[in-house]
Amino acid sequence: MKIAVIETGGKQYLVKPQDKIQIEKVAGKEGDKVKFDKVLLVADGDKVEVGKPYVSGKAVEAKVLGQSRDRKILVMKFKNKVRYKRKKGHRQHHTTVEIASF
Repeated sequence: MKIAVIETGGKQYLVKPQDKIQIEKVAGKEGDKVKFDKVLLVADGDKVEVGKPYVSGKAVEAKVLGQSRDRKILVMKFKNKVRYKRKKGHRQHHTTVEIASF
């Protein structure tokens, strides 16, 4: 079984071919191909390549399935006894990708 560990958006993901994962937003429309060059580990059965910090010459290809936004998160600031209150909402952008090959 082929697996890889990639880094994108400041996070690391363990992926296999045909995996569908939701990552931080990357540029591209639905159907576009994206390439992840920051590959930390590639394993195919007993053969394992570990990068220092990245595996040179390896990349993971993926297909963009869609762009979406997460549910709203409310951020509150409050100070007691001074009538100070701030409320702000935030919706994080996400991209859903399907891993094609590596």
